[in-house]
Amino acid sequence: MKERLIAFLKTYLLFVCIFVVQKPLFMLCYHSLYADASWKDWLQVMWHGLPLDLSLAGYLTLIPGLLAIVTVWTLSGALHRIWKGYFLFISILLSVIFVVDLALYGYWGFRLDATPLFYFFSSPKEAMASVSVWFVLGGLLVMAVYAMLLYWLFRVLLIGKKYRQMKLPYHRLGMSFLLLLLTGLLFIPIRGGFTVSTMNTGKVYFSTNILLNHAATNPAFSLMESLSKQKDFASQYRFMEPDEADRLFATLIDPAVEGAAQPADSLRALATDSLTMADRTLFNTQRPDVCIVILEGFSSRLMTTLGGAPDIAVQMDSLTREGVLFTNFYANSFRTDRGLVSILSGYPAQPTTSIMKYPRKTQNLPAIAGSLKKAGYSAKYYYGGDADFTNMRSYLMSSGFEDIVADRDFPVADRLSKWGVHDHLVFRRLLDDLKEEAATLPAPDGQKQPAYRVIQTSSSHEPFEVPYRRLENDAMNSFAYTDSCVGDFIRQYRELPQWKNTVVLLVPDHLGATPEPVNNFMIERYQIPLLMVGGAIEKPRRIDVYGSQQDIAATLLAQLGLPHGEFVFSKDLMNPASPHFAFFTVPDAFGVATADNHLIFDNQSGKVVLDEGEHKGANLRAGEAYLQKLYDDLATR
Repeated sequence: MKERLIAFLKTYLLFVCIFVVQKPLFMLCYHSLYADASWKDWLQVMWHGLPLDLSLAGYLTLIPGLLAIVTVWTLSGALHRIWKGYFLFISILLSVIFVVDLALYGYWGFRLDATPLFYFFSSPKEAMASVSVWFVLGGLLVMAVYAMLLYWLFRVLLIGKKYRQMKLPYHRLGMSFLLLLLTGLLFIPIRGGFTVSTMNTGKVYFSTNILLNHAATNPAFSLMESLSKQKDFASQYRFMEPDEADRLFATLIDPAVEGAAQPADSLRALATDSLTMADRTLFNTQRPDVCIVILEGFSSRLMTTLGGAPDIAVQMDSLTREGVLFTNFYANSFRTDRGLVSILSGYPAQPTTSIMKYPRKTQNLPAIAGSLKKAGYSAKYYYGGDADFTNMRSYLMSSGFEDIVADRDFPVADRLSKWGVHDHLVFRRLLDDLKEEAATLPAPDGQKQPAYRVIQTSSSHEPFEVPYRRLENDAMNSFAYTDSCVGDFIRQYRELPQWKNTVVLLVPDHLGATPEPVNNFMIERYQIPLLMVGGAIEKPRRIDVYGSQQDIAATLLAQLGLPHGEFVFSKDLMNPASPHFAFFTVPDAFGVATADNHLIFDNQSGKVVLDEGEHKGANLRAGEAYLQKLYDDLATR
């Protein structure tokens, strides 16, 4: 009788011990991040991480608890095989989660959630392109060794001789009831006690040092929680009553959007922002060709003009002297699929999901391509990678793009990058199309259909392997390579007759790969350039108002004299009556930046983790209302 009770308790405690030991292993693997942590910090990480460990151990002990009840009635060989199969499966699962979490944390700066599953299952080839073959093989080897170690522990302590030594008890009903009661009691640690609040990742957050909170987080629980949130949008981020959220949100949207109210003074464009009602025009023609160049992983820290390192993005720095540079511009998120929707549809990224994974929702989004097509524009997209990655093709087609050039449209010999085709070849394909168009242009007094083109680069992405060498550091060299491609593209474009009637927008796809190491709670990580050049630019200037990627849509359409009221979350940066702020998200945090307050709020801990500026805390309620309304909208799309 007692052997079953002991086995039940040993199963639960063994899972707990495994999860506790994983925490110092994680910190050792990232010892550079935790070099300043004291021995008390290490102990606190393990202690404060216990709630998630106890909860997940409860989940994993449920099935062994039920199997233990079955052993009261039979000790068949089939039952033994089921018992062994369960622990083998759990060994492999825990090993995969632990190793994948270790591998990704250095790139993303947050513990494992559902994000990599979406990327991997939508396009495994693209998802694996960031890492070398040896990295993958090494990871698989570590997974295999760790899985075997876990299974060996389970066999020795739980499913080896212990099972064969069991005997059928005399009081079967009583023993069954006792084991059922113990199994039912697992719901206490699973739920996290008897309070109204149920177990969640935020319960382990104990420190103002976010890295210690990350170390305390159980990656398997984080993944499970993230998967459970994927479609329950209407219940997420409930910071305030709906009426209050509506009232605050009305002050955060562009005057062109129905229901907009006057923004607070702190959100208006200031006189020092070089904006007046008489000086809002950026273009010298009403219907220029529009080309958006989306730069993989770029940041303001790559440009000397914006206070960054010298000798990296030298071409971009040079172009600032002839274009319109937005100096307080921010990325909206951390991954390409989220950034593309922000840029091309004016729709902010979400902390817990990517709207691009839901074609039913993206087909209802407004898009620059759709608005320009109504105005007579053609629309074409250029990308050297897999256009089916993360449902990208579905989104682009429903947005209004008539033609998509992707990796399959290039010769096999050109697909030399892990991400498909190197940037210089993709730019060359666009230039070839422009030259072909130039040969068929009408007489000077004739009319040409205006064109909207988007080109997305990919070479400045891990593993940073490019056909170019100017800088010693691989990452910086890859950015210098893409920058050189941009410079060469602009030089050749200038020689074509279309240039005088063209606006080129250069903007990164998401927050930059620098500064390093990855820290999602540094405001500098989100600062990116937005640069407009071309023959249709009225005059060079610097614009200092605050904005982020989702504001490109309203700003561009307003400059073209086209309506943009359907872009609810996008604001015209050149309109002083429009609210001026930057909004961004990462899992599981949001940030709001204005001239007088830079704020980042961590949703897991429910605490402000960055608060800088003259009016500290001023952007908190506005950011909460904005995120709440974003998820209201996401739920109804």
